[in-house]
Amino acid sequence: MKYKKIITGVVAASLLASAPWSPALAESSKWNYVNAYEEKDGSLFNSENYDFMKFSEIGDKLAQIEKQSNRVKVEVKGHSSTGQPLYVVTIAAPDSQGKFGKIQALRKQMFKNPGKAQEWIENNPDFKVPVMINGSIHGTEFVGSDAVMQLIERFALENDETTTEILENNILIFNVVQNPDGRVDATRFNGEGIDLNRDFITQSQPETQETVSLIKEWNPMVFLDTHGYVKGYAPNKQGLIEPCTVPHNPNYEYDLYQKWAMDQAKAMENEIMSDKESFTGSLYQSMVGTYIPQRDDAEGWDDYPPIFTPMYAMYHGAYGHTLEAPTNDTDGVRWMYDAIMGALKNATDNKQEMIKDQIEMFKRGINFDHPFHDEGFFPTAYVLPVDQEDPTVTHKAVKHLQKNDIEVVQASKAFTADGKSYPKGTYIVKMDQAKAGLANTMLWDGEDITEDVDSMYDISAWSLPELWGFEAVAVQDEFNVTATKVNQIQEQGSVSGKGPFLIPNSSVKAVQLANTLMQQGVSVKRDEAGNFYTEAAANNIGSAVKQSGLHIESAKIPAEAVEVNSLKVAILKDGGMNKAQSHSGTKLALKRLGFDVTEVTPAEVAQQGLTGFDVFVYSGTEGLIAKTQSRAANQEFGFENPGQFDIFKMNVEEFLNNGGKYIAVGAGASLATKTLGLTDNTIVVAGYNSNGIAKVDYSGEGMTGGYSEDDLGFVYRPVWYENTGDDEVAATFDDNTEFFVAGHWKNNRAAQGKAVIVKEQDKDVTLIGLEAGFRDHTDYLFRLLSNSIFEK
Repeated sequence: MKYKKIITGVVAASLLASAPWSPALAESSKWNYVNAYEEKDGSLFNSENYDFMKFSEIGDKLAQIEKQSNRVKVEVKGHSSTGQPLYVVTIAAPDSQGKFGKIQALRKQMFKNPGKAQEWIENNPDFKVPVMINGSIHGTEFVGSDAVMQLIERFALENDETTTEILENNILIFNVVQNPDGRVDATRFNGEGIDLNRDFITQSQPETQETVSLIKEWNPMVFLDTHGYVKGYAPNKQGLIEPCTVPHNPNYEYDLYQKWAMDQAKAMENEIMSDKESFTGSLYQSMVGTYIPQRDDAEGWDDYPPIFTPMYAMYHGAYGHTLEAPTNDTDGVRWMYDAIMGALKNATDNKQEMIKDQIEMFKRGINFDHPFHDEGFFPTAYVLPVDQEDPTVTHKAVKHLQKNDIEVVQASKAFTADGKSYPKGTYIVKMDQAKAGLANTMLWDGEDITEDVDSMYDISAWSLPELWGFEAVAVQDEFNVTATKVNQIQEQGSVSGKGPFLIPNSSVKAVQLANTLMQQGVSVKRDEAGNFYTEAAANNIGSAVKQSGLHIESAKIPAEAVEVNSLKVAILKDGGMNKAQSHSGTKLALKRLGFDVTEVTPAEVAQQGLTGFDVFVYSGTEGLIAKTQSRAANQEFGFENPGQFDIFKMNVEEFLNNGGKYIAVGAGASLATKTLGLTDNTIVVAGYNSNGIAKVDYSGEGMTGGYSEDDLGFVYRPVWYENTGDDEVAATFDDNTEFFVAGHWKNNRAAQGKAVIVKEQDKDVTLIGLEAGFRDHTDYLFRLLSNSIFEK
């Protein structure tokens, strides 16, 4: 009883502080509308296309609905990579403002006093739970947002018994079109070419960041992600509804999710089947159910990596589901609408027990009690030491953790943990916190799951410390430390000494600084280890250094250091071949390194050559230079006619003969380089299903300056080089049977000790087998690109 009074006080305070629904067209919200003439009517990659709602129509429609309903709040929560508005619609019963305050207060209690929050739920059955529906994260999967718009209209305006009951028990949050760029252009990815449903560990894109903020704001009990198009995975079972097959990421409290997820999936299936007569297509007439991977299959549709939206939401306690409609037509819209209604009815019927189990996840984290995990799986804490000269990588990691609701503290005094001493200022992530699973999945090294299953749906390793390049020490024993919570990080760099000044080849920010100075006309030299030097006066470089976050000191310039210049880089553009822009991660990596980067299509290289560029980067599928495309939808991204291949080849050769530099990144580019006759090495490629983190021995000079033996690299569709002759081999996979650290790679021993970075003996052609710019995620490897660009 005493606790109930305390909670009531908290709720009252929250209620008094809460404001009514704000107007949709607040002055701070900028609603941009795409030119309707720029919008495509469909995608060549879809076998069906229909008259879907264009993005330019959605803002007006939402404004009209809001004017007609006192249940609706329409907001622009951010903008896409091209500036399109990200609409968020929140719907609740008009008399629920006080109860809305209650759920917000409850959300806070879930992370501070989860046991008390569970107790409060027992005594307050009228509470509401947030349910979040994500519309069309892939631009060509139009049916998701169309179903969302129909649902918004229903819950805003209708008064039937089902609508009323759902609104009495839930707060509905619709992320209406998570990928406006893709919807406008009829592409899978956003304006930067990134597949947003692979970005939830990296969070490099504004659309992803907006969704993460929404999930943090609401911690939805249920999260539904709308997709298409899946049919025929099982006989007459059309569409797909998760939960997934094995392997499940071990950082989940999966028992709590599994307890409800299958029943919810079946509820969605039942809702679809109960509406079978409304479907018009023959595919639906013979439908006996939906494909539920966990129920209907052994493996192949896993929830292992936290890169997918529902999987990421699961670390915030949500019962997350991917919903894949069968077809791109009005039947597909109906299927999606029904699936979401089934989930809402299920959540309404079971909300009290479901939210108690959601809170149980946070309770386990706070109490450091993980009954389905082996002792030691979760460390007591992670210690993040700081490089005093270049703290930028650690600072990025700390800010990233904080943006994901993970608490980070900073030592106020020196301390000792597991027998090792750490100085004042060291960051610490204690693992007795509500979202320990998310913290651990970001900070752990990962594991080799090659023998666990035959195949994986996507990546199987993503360790932030290993692939971003900061140290995270897992501490098992309890330790004492005086620390304060980190609120804001000071990132201002500094210059000390009289010069010359050393910029270490230590991070993305360091290379970006060197490029910035060169673009400002400052003379810069580079040594064999990739470090940069300038004799410019401190006041001439001070502003750029401050923005970089590095602490630059005086140093003697080595005799072998040579002057480097600002270089213009061209990267071969994959406009969307096979529904992916395979070059986009490397493009973003080069931009973050500070290079002047221009995308050039295969046809443009054939027509115009590479005049005006210093470097040509190929980082994408070998299909970009195929003389003819086997798939009609790919034709617009390659050559306009088969004869352009020979001209393309001639122009690249002329570029090299005139002093240009050619860099190939990854398996596809390596195979293309062989096709172009630019290497006589044997290119050996593993399967598309293979990826992960491997031990790599780098020479530590030139192309691999700043890296060492027993270092790390990332592979995706691994490639290596044999019969290298007198070519310069700058890196090899470690010659050890245990060289593969984490991920999934069958028969990986074939690559043991083999060359993975090679420079041709008689031409300026470099082959990088590692995925140095993978999805803008592998920060630690970005400098392999800058090294190769600057190397004479």
